[in-house]
Amino acid sequence: MNTKSIVVVGSCNTDMVIKSDRLPVPGETVLGGAFMMNPGGKGANQAVAIARLGGNVKFVAKTGNDLFGKQAVELYEEENINTDYMFSDNNLPSGVALIMVDSHGENCISVASGANANLTTKDIDKARQVIESSDILLMQLESPIETVEYAAKIANEKGVKVVLNPAPAAFLPNELLKCLYTIIPNEVEAEMLSGIKVSDLESAKQAADIISSKGVSVVIITMGAKGAIIKEGESFTFVPANKVNAVDTTAAGDTFCGAFCVGLSEAMSTEDAVKFATKAASITVTREGAQVALPYREEVKF
Repeated sequence: MNTKSIVVVGSCNTDMVIKSDRLPVPGETVLGGAFMMNPGGKGANQAVAIARLGGNVKFVAKTGNDLFGKQAVELYEEENINTDYMFSDNNLPSGVALIMVDSHGENCISVASGANANLTTKDIDKARQVIESSDILLMQLESPIETVEYAAKIANEKGVKVVLNPAPAAFLPNELLKCLYTIIPNEVEAEMLSGIKVSDLESAKQAADIISSKGVSVVIITMGAKGAIIKEGESFTFVPANKVNAVDTTAAGDTFCGAFCVGLSEAMSTEDAVKFATKAASITVTREGAQVALPYREEVKF
């Protein structure tokens, strides 16, 4: 049993998914889609990924005082996630994401944040003890940036390894970057953080150089089917992607981030943790949906 503690601070949504042959262009209606409703949200996806892969995880989040919120808490408890720090908001509804997926597995997503947008620094104070006593803090950007920055600062001051998945893409204050142990952007997010358009390994290295110069110890840029590049200290390592038939890329990045933190918590090297994360993500993309597609530990052999 892995006793190292991972805390995830982040979003919890209900995903409403329509899968059809192609994504509609603005003003167009596309008929013939299949509908699914799944639990989602980047924070929740990452927490479930950690739990299924054998990690010891606590989830700090906020839902509405509604059916979606109550269902979410029950589901996460069934996944062996500690939900003691999932707060209920009496004024705002639970978050909802509308997701469209085409026949190639590409997606577009619109999110109504609801209670996720009201996860405040006061909520972080309520969870302060578990954050400070954890080994790893994992966050994304579907929560308010000031909340993310506040939690990162608290964790960093206590020597907790802060891992940030900067998604959805946003400009980040340097004060936040200085608190990070690891940042895991994709190509679009890396471009926003560095000003370098990431299209191949060389441009990914340039972007990683710029991001690491802002004070982040480990930069991991994920490039989908092209693999991932790691910058740790002055050295670069390339980890190729596993060749699979992708049907839905939803939650692939979340699987990667959760799996990486599990690897980190088990004292894997950064490269091995990224290989483990790459393998886990490659399983997720072969299945439809978000949390329903997340793999279990026995499936991830690398």
